[in-house]
This record gives sequence, C-alpha cells and structure tokens, in this order.
Amino acid sequence: MKYVREALFPIVAVACAFLVGGVVILLIGDSPVQTYRLLIGSAFSWPDGIGYTLFFATPLIFTGLAVAVAFRCGLLNIGAEGQLYVAAFAAAWVGIKLGGVVIPAATGGAANLPLANLPGIILIPLCCLAAIAAGAFWGAIPGVLKARFGSHEVINTIMLNFIAVALCGYFTQYHYRTPGDSIMESAEISAAAHLPRLGGFIPGLPPRIPLNMAFLLAILACVLVYVFLWKTKWGYELRATGQNPAAAEYGGVSIRKQIILAMAISGGLAGMVGINEVLGYRYRYYDGFSDNYGFTGIAVALLGRNHPAGVFIAALLFAVLQRGGLPVDAFTQLVSKDIVQILQGLVILFVAAEAMFRGPINLIGRLGRGKAAEPVVGSV
Repeated sequence: MKYVREALFPIVAVACAFLVGGVVILLIGDSPVQTYRLLIGSAFSWPDGIGYTLFFATPLIFTGLAVAVAFRCGLLNIGAEGQLYVAAFAAAWVGIKLGGVVIPAATGGAANLPLANLPGIILIPLCCLAAIAAGAFWGAIPGVLKARFGSHEVINTIMLNFIAVALCGYFTQYHYRTPGDSIMESAEISAAAHLPRLGGFIPGLPPRIPLNMAFLLAILACVLVYVFLWKTKWGYELRATGQNPAAAEYGGVSIRKQIILAMAISGGLAGMVGINEVLGYRYRYYDGFSDNYGFTGIAVALLGRNHPAGVFIAALLFAVLQRGGLPVDAFTQLVSKDIVQILQGLVILFVAAEAMFRGPINLIGRLGRGKAAEPVVGSV
C-alpha cells in the first residue's frame, strides 16, 4: 500500500495540472478536448510521434537520474546544465582529435591536426567515457567545495553553469570551429564516432528520426542507478547520508566522501546527454543545444519521486508534452505551444504541493483497509 500511495501522488499532480490547464484553454476560448487530443495523440503516432517522443525523453532521463542521485544524498544539483555542456564538448573533442579530423586553418593560422585516427570500436567508447568523465569532474567541483569548505552546492552549481557554457563557447569559437562557418558549432566529429540510429534495427522506424542507441543507454542507466542505490553498500551509505547525516556519520559513514561521490555520479549521468547529442544526433558540439535539459531534469526527478523507474516515466511524460506542442501550435485556433510550458509548470506546482493530497490519499488507503474510523494525520 505504501508504494501505491507513493505512485498516486504524481498521478494526482499530473491530473490536476491537466484539469487546470483545461480551464486555461477554456478561458482562452478554445477546446480542451481538441487541444489534448492533438497534444497527446501526436506523441503516440507511429513512427514519427513515438520516435521523436523517445528521442526527446533520452536527455531528460539522464538529467532526471542525475538530479535524483543528488537528491538521495540530500543535495540539490542545479548544475546539470553546465555538466552536460562540458560533457558534450569533451565528446566532440575526442571525436575530432582522436578521429582523424583535420580542421582547416583560418587566415594566417595553422591547421588543427588530429592526435590519432582510431577505429569506431575504440573511438565510440572513448567518446562516451570522455562525456561521462567530464560531467563527473564538473559535478565533483561543487561536491568538493561543499565537503571541504561548506559552500552551498546550489550557488556553486549555478555559477559553474555560466562558466561551463562560456568555456565551451570560447574553445569552439577560436579552436574547433570550421573557418567560414557562420554557426557557433565545432567541426564534425569522425564518422567512426557516430552512434547507430535505431531506425536501422526497428522495422518501420525510418533512419531520419534521430532516435539512437543513447536511448538504450538511458534505460541501462536507470537499471544501474537502481542497483547502485538499493543493492550496494555504497548506495546505502549515500541514501543514509541524505536521510540523516548525523546518524550516518555516527555509523561510520564519511559524509564528505558521500557528498563528493554523489555529485560526481550526478555529473556523470548528466554528462551522458552529450552522448545522445554529439554521437547520436548532431555529430558535433553545437552551442546552445540544450533545451533546458538540466533544469527540466529537476522537475522530472521530483515527479518521478527520485526513483529510476519514476524518472523514466516522468521523462516520457515531459517528452510527450514537448512533442505535442508543435501540432497544438499548428492546428488549434487560439492555443499556442506555450501551453506545454504552462502544463509543465503546473505539474511542478502540484508536485510541490504534495501535502495538499496526502490527507485524502491516506484516507483512501485507510478505507481500503477498513480503518476509516482512525484519525488521519496530516489531513487537510
């Protein structure tokens, strides 16, 4: 019954968000039924709807897991955005420098020559490891600052976001952009570093849809995070630190070590967004590629109750909204795609207002066990 109640909170929050969103659509003067049919129906059409929905869900799964791991240790990682930028640039750098890519010289300069020309069987794992390691390093910085000096991770991670984007932009602009390219992007990585798209393996899914092997990595990451948090000694110590740091320290757990470990793992998970973006989609580092994935990951983790299975489902929900926004904008008279932002904000608000639903849901649980006569603690 406990797990049923835990699952009911996000379901009720989403339902309330859609109800309030329907009222907003009515006030605008359009039809909620038609709007939601376009919003949800387009996301489940085959193959484009499902293909793009799963593609949009991939980075949200990674960032949702990243935020969830930090939450489990009692930390709030606002820096997933910066971590995924650093990771994407690192993946592109390895794909260029170790993939045999020569960047032509600008006027009066020298060509940027590669360090090696590795085959794909070696290059792809190296690019993936570079993305994870770069994200973990960038996430460990605020972890070390908090563990050693008590600096608040929220402030540190927010500030590091700006530094990460600026550094990646600088190196792209002055060292790794193809001369004459008017777009702020790096040179293309080696073709050997391209991740296969799932359209080549799933019948009926065209290769033009950018859904790639990174989605399978996202599913694997959910499994590994669950095993780590609930089936290993290290995961138990991390969760114990988040639930009661004083008791965990009394039991012999190093709080400083857990803080650094949690932030490094969180950063590494956020960095896996770079795998999807660089190796599976654009095949280069593109400045400004993130659609606020790091910040949306906070909402995904909250809605998913900081559990890998919940994060996966929540990421799919937000991806459905993202995919459905375009047909809503195109085929409704008065509603724009901004309704997606409104619904996402409402979901977050209702998830944050959990206490409002706890009393009624607990009452339902007690009625199911025949204990309606007992007082309900925390009811409103």
